[in-house]
Amino acid sequence: MKQDLTQGSIARTLIWFTVPLILSGLLQQVFNWVDAFIVGNTEGEAALAGIGATTSLYNLFVTVIVGFTSGVSVLTAQRYGMGEREKLVTILSSFTLLLGGVFLLIAAVGVPLTGAILTLLDTPTDIFSIGKSYMQILFLGVPCLAVYNVYSAVLRGLGDSRAPFLSVLVSSLLNVFLDILLVVIFPYGAAGAAAATVISQAAMTLFVIVYAISKYPMLKYRCNKQALNGLILTTGSAFSLPPAIQAGTASLGNLFLQRFMNGFGEQTVAAITTAYRVDCVIILPIVNFGSGIATIVAQNIGAGNHKRAREVLKTGALLIAAISLILTAIVLLAGGPLIALFGLTPESVAIGKGFFQSIALCYIVYGLAMAVRGYLEGIGDMLFSGLAGVTALAVRIGASYGFAASFGNKVIGYAEAFSWVVLLAIYLIRFWQKSNITLERKVVS
Repeated sequence: MKQDLTQGSIARTLIWFTVPLILSGLLQQVFNWVDAFIVGNTEGEAALAGIGATTSLYNLFVTVIVGFTSGVSVLTAQRYGMGEREKLVTILSSFTLLLGGVFLLIAAVGVPLTGAILTLLDTPTDIFSIGKSYMQILFLGVPCLAVYNVYSAVLRGLGDSRAPFLSVLVSSLLNVFLDILLVVIFPYGAAGAAAATVISQAAMTLFVIVYAISKYPMLKYRCNKQALNGLILTTGSAFSLPPAIQAGTASLGNLFLQRFMNGFGEQTVAAITTAYRVDCVIILPIVNFGSGIATIVAQNIGAGNHKRAREVLKTGALLIAAISLILTAIVLLAGGPLIALFGLTPESVAIGKGFFQSIALCYIVYGLAMAVRGYLEGIGDMLFSGLAGVTALAVRIGASYGFAASFGNKVIGYAEAFSWVVLLAIYLIRFWQKSNITLERKVVS
């Protein structure tokens, strides 16, 4: 149920709100893990590499959706903090119709263009057909993801982080069952894994819609002219477009990096993409605590409680720093064995283990960057946050290509770690600027 995030213990509130987000994220990653684990152990490393070759392309759409709806969540939280309850259903309906329609069109165009895109990415020939069929099926689930994330964002803005967890739990269990059915029992390979994911995403979306309507009657709307509000879309886009553009730019950059990675051959593709699957799970607590900070700060800013908003950042940063150090130890000790679970060869496992050794010590840097980013986004500084992300990506791409000759495939990890250092520096400078502006206003008043 929804919670007033402007009162009570900050640490308890942050943990209470964020833990369901972390669990939701963990279950969402089960989509990728189960697909990869079953396909890798049933069909072999080539099939796993074929799935991995589509990762950056698929993430382009997922990250744009998540980035855009993060702005919707901040907008909802601020309006909720202001007491403007009547605007919440309009926010939900407007962005559901907008994103659902846009990504339905993208899916319709993306299916026939998948082969051309994979060709541009220099996808190795021996895994091309696997990657193409896998991605074409995944396109069909993108509109469902868009609708799900809008509902999830609005519910988070209300303080309800339990609903996304429950919906992902349902879809994850269904996904496991369907993967076993369509890959192991009926040998449809990567295509069967993709179909299982799409069906599970549809179930997840249906669940969150039913949950929202049953728990919050005020969120029930009808598809009429009033459901698509131009003023709400304009206001919300000011929050949502910067993170969406940043996420889209980052994913486009990752497509360049995917092409860069493909140049090292099938073994590196299988190793690094599998390592990223593990890494995505490892850093989930960091990412979700950052999102939690953003939502709680936004509600407090909406309520006019700026002092508490600053305290949220301090408490959140300490929690994230402690979590980051724990995650560093986990990945250094267990990174290699986790990669080996996916059926890779010892040589590929060694490549993946080297990747973890390249970035693990910088998890705390990334964690602090996400804490400050959460605060900046919570106060509405979405545009700067997006620009900072684009800048860090440019640094990562430049470092990857610039130092490839010196470090070989290890440059993939080194470049990402360096970009985190740059990102933290940029956010800290912006935080310092915002703090000085606030101080000057107090002195003037």
